Amino acid sequence: MKKDDLEIFIDKKKAESPEFAENFEEGYLNFKIGVILRQAREQMGVTQADVAEKLNTTKSVISRMENHAEDIKLSTLTKYAKALGKKVKLEIQ
Repeated sequence: MKKDDLEIFIDKKKAESPEFAENFEEGYLNFKIGVILRQAREQMGVTQADVAEKLNTTKSVISRMENHAEDIKLSTLTKYAKALGKKVKLEIQ
């Protein structure tokens, strides 16, 4: 499979900077968690305000969870999933 321009750029930056490579993986994981939360919510046809109400918090907190998922607690992920009628599944590879 041919790499796109973004993948080529990321590979180049990783090769040039071990620090970038290390931080990229962690940052990407945090980004991916937020995307998974947002996609699950949208697939259920639920708004951020709806999830916030179920979790007894504010829409801005839910937005931060979806857009800045760094340091999110497993218990928070579990509560978010439960608010959507879903479960969290973890995998160690």
